Amino acid sequence: MKANELLEQIRETNLSYLLLAKQLINEDKAEAIIRLGIDENTADLLVRLTTAQVLRIAGSNVPMCSIRFEDPAVWKLLSDHGKDRAISGMHAAILMAGRSAQINA
Repeated sequence: MKANELLEQIRETNLSYLLLAKQLINEDKAEAIIRLGIDENTADLLVRLTTAQVLRIAGSNVPMCSIRFEDPAVWKLLSDHGKDRAISGMHAAILMAGRSAQINA
């Protein structure tokens, strides 16, 4: 993959992420904070961004989102394809929410 193609994909991902973040925050701020792994100040800042500001930020060649968890247990729960997949997903969400609460405290 060429460097220009990679940078364009980062920009597209940034735009998608920022638009999704704004939508989630507008629909349910408390849930968005947990799902996105951000604090309330960041949520307030994101929701106030204008379209022009979103486009400018998304145009950066630095990814706006990142992998939020490093716990192997969470990876195992999320990648489990057993018959209790729904329970594994809920368990992973609980672990990630707890981690988010620790970071934001």
